[in-house]
Amino acid sequence: MKTIYISDVTLREAGRAGTLSFKERVEIARSLDRLQVDAIELPPLGDAKSDALSNKTIASVVSSARVSAAAGLTAESVDAAWESIRGARKPSLHIMLPASAVQMEYLCHKKAPAMLELARALVERARYHTEQVEFSALDATRAEPEVLCQLLETAAAAGAEVVTVCDSAGIMTPAECAGFVADILEKVPALKSVRLGVELSNNLKMAVACAAAAVDAGAEVVKTAITPMDIPTTKAFAAYMTARGDEKGLRYGLRTTELARVAAQLQWMLQTERSSGSPFDSGVNEGAPTICLTAGDDIAEVVKVVRHLGYDLSEEDNAKVFESFRRIASKKHFVSTRELEAIIASSAMQVPSVYRIVNYVITCGNLTSAMATLTLEREGEKQQGVCAGDGPIDAAFLAIEQIIGHHYELADYQIQTVTEGREAMGSALVKLRSNGRLYSGNGISTDIIGASIRAYISALNKIMYEEA
Repeated sequence: MKTIYISDVTLREAGRAGTLSFKERVEIARSLDRLQVDAIELPPLGDAKSDALSNKTIASVVSSARVSAAAGLTAESVDAAWESIRGARKPSLHIMLPASAVQMEYLCHKKAPAMLELARALVERARYHTEQVEFSALDATRAEPEVLCQLLETAAAAGAEVVTVCDSAGIMTPAECAGFVADILEKVPALKSVRLGVELSNNLKMAVACAAAAVDAGAEVVKTAITPMDIPTTKAFAAYMTARGDEKGLRYGLRTTELARVAAQLQWMLQTERSSGSPFDSGVNEGAPTICLTAGDDIAEVVKVVRHLGYDLSEEDNAKVFESFRRIASKKHFVSTRELEAIIASSAMQVPSVYRIVNYVITCGNLTSAMATLTLEREGEKQQGVCAGDGPIDAAFLAIEQIIGHHYELADYQIQTVTEGREAMGSALVKLRSNGRLYSGNGISTDIIGASIRAYISALNKIMYEEA
């Protein structure tokens, strides 16, 4: 029986976009590990502090899968990637370099001879740290055949354990993919001593068929994603393996009984789109990568992060934020971006209430649309809004917009519990953008919808006060 290894790129690709929080990355890694994928790929380090901490945490919680950290184009980036995952049970380094002439020039500003030398140097540097090294030739199907073979041979000779060819453009049919894999195996004898992998774009909607053809031609590693991306989904490739694997003498270690449930959960976690016309119509995204501060950071560093998040605070508000940050940081290992934003919402720019909540009624269920009836008071005058929405919080925010007669961009929305038990308190954070500036509001209640409404009104009052 031939073993097929599944390497999941969900975190690598979603991490590049910066749309995942620290907790979401760790939860996705845990879920993939429970499914027993063979490797979990992580993106190159961006902001060294937060990304390195994320990688270290993932490395510590993953028990069976290989944790593969992508390195950059320098020896220093290889060292940094290794430091971030060296605590994993199965740490691995991933060198990714373009193989086509166009991408060599565009991404690395190098010709083929210089690229060969760079590949050799980076793989050897990675091999110095660990035997588990993968080399990926990006855009391999559009590369000059001779150059591609030289690149793959160089990587294998330098110590790469896995060598992957990428159809980044998604231009191959299954027959062409099988021929491509068979051809490089024939022309590069060094590949017989390593595992050959394929990463296939789903541009022509034939990625699973191409992966099956590549496996028939000799590939042993297939890159997949747990949720729909421009690559075969893990569920789709697992369906092929289940249907034809025994017949073809193939086996793999994935736990297919849990695959559908986990895939649905993670797809929901990665989903950011909302219905049109909603305050959530642009999705909810922090707009900046996660940044972690520690008790040793001074006020200048905290203010720098506050500005990086998009806030333009006065010196007085910056001082208030730093004082609150220092109290919290003294009790924790680090303060994350989301915690810092909660501090900003509760400490900075406290203003008189222009709008005050009088009452609200929310109705929702599985047989009816969510409906919000909301009454606000402004300068003694009561105003009411009634709106349906895509969920109770969406409906409540739409009702507020109806009352104030204006739509503000919802830059971020967060909820979390602050106490435990049946009567747990919920905390909501709302970030609104007005005239290019961010305003955040915080609300706390045993009713999470009420907390969300209070947070929105808190941010709205800051906008009204500032623009008055």
